Amino acid sequence: MESENIDVAFFQDLETKLHKKEVRNSPKLVSELLADDFIEFGSSGLVYDKSTTLNSLGKEEVDLEITVDNFRVQKLSEGVVLVNYKTSKLNPKIDSNFESLRTSIWKFLDGKWQLIFHQGTRIEA
Repeated sequence: MESENIDVAFFQDLETKLHKKEVRNSPKLVSELLADDFIEFGSSGLVYDKSTTLNSLGKEEVDLEITVDNFRVQKLSEGVVLVNYKTSKLNPKIDSNFESLRTSIWKFLDGKWQLIFHQGTRIEA
């Protein structure tokens, strides 16, 4: 995959699947998207692995409205891409909004793209 031929829409769709409540609440769907050695540095400051992510997402009750801006994809090596973007999250139940800068690394493993790293950094809205 040449960097000038990266399918940005494909990676944005892959990344934003994890923003949807119906995916986030499904351990099976999330497990397919996360590599076994997945790690996340959350915007909360907590560190998550695949197991803790599956457990915490499966219990989420709020369906956040998430807006994505400035989505970019960069090829790091063959079968590895870096994704950067900004999110605005609105919690309609409590009328709360916050923004984060997001970074993900996706790797082509066993015939499919899986997330191996994610970091969210909260920023002032």
